[in-house]
Amino acid sequence: MATLNVLQSVNQALKSEMRRDDRVVVLGEDVGKAGGVFRATDGLLAEFGKDRVLDTPLAESGIIGTAIGMALYGLRPVPEIQFLDFIYPAFDQIVSELAKMRYRSGGQYTAPVVIRTPCGGGIRGGHYHSQSSEAYFIHTPGLVVVMPSTPADTKGLLTSAMRGDDPVIFLEPKRIYRTVKGEVPDGDYTVPIGKARTAREGKDVSLITWGAMVHVGLEAAEKAQEKGIDVEVVDLRTLMPLDVDAILETAAKTGRVVVLHEAPRTCGLGAEVSALIAERSVEVIEAPILRVTGFDTPFPYALEDVYLPDAARTLKALEKVVNY
Repeated sequence: MATLNVLQSVNQALKSEMRRDDRVVVLGEDVGKAGGVFRATDGLLAEFGKDRVLDTPLAESGIIGTAIGMALYGLRPVPEIQFLDFIYPAFDQIVSELAKMRYRSGGQYTAPVVIRTPCGGGIRGGHYHSQSSEAYFIHTPGLVVVMPSTPADTKGLLTSAMRGDDPVIFLEPKRIYRTVKGEVPDGDYTVPIGKARTAREGKDVSLITWGAMVHVGLEAAEKAQEKGIDVEVVDLRTLMPLDVDAILETAAKTGRVVVLHEAPRTCGLGAEVSALIAERSVEVIEAPILRVTGFDTPFPYALEDVYLPDAARTLKALEKVVNY
């Protein structure tokens, strides 16, 4: 197995699937000659040509609308939106057309579009390049929403997404693009969509998280261990559909739960996870379910480190539920 970072895993997954299936096409702003703003599509144009790697105008609605049309005619497009913050001009195409295509056609048509986009903070991008708005898409029936945290999961989940028949919002936490490395299986490799993973076993308290916050959670778990608190870290990986069984199992195992995410607090996915546990596992919960999140403000530039949850803030929540 090769040791890759997250960006390299994205690139490898795209190349492998484009070699395997000539219906897979990539389109977006600067994805061809420039190789993408983060270089995720580097080398694709040289290998697959301009008929399968398309540089588009700066028009997100047009990119997604074109991808939907491609999918309806039998292709498997993988459009890139340069930053999640730029996706909103295409919001109507995504929620009104893409997400509803299977339902409105009674199953006659599917739209296997995988929308790749970097998300989240941690790179000093300010409020137009740092948002974590996954909740908008989780709230839209018909969409699959994925956010990996490791290179191996990035390759495996992206490959699974490209082979499925459902539209996928594939969110790539940009702060870990180059900073997180790991072994990635060679050749054909998939990870099932809809299945969480246990990133760290523990018995005292469960920390449920996803994306870049998995690594913050693991750091907090190590600090908690020094204080005698054994933390289980669960990486959801797929945000819709949720792995409900994994969530309820870890809650029952420890009886105490903290949910960690960098999106704003109100109506974030942490609220849904908390409600799910409260509704279905209240008899085994021994303390309030706490959330460690971003704030209900625009994403700041100068105060990015204050806005983003860190290990210290997470540790306080872990200690609070354990000592309740």
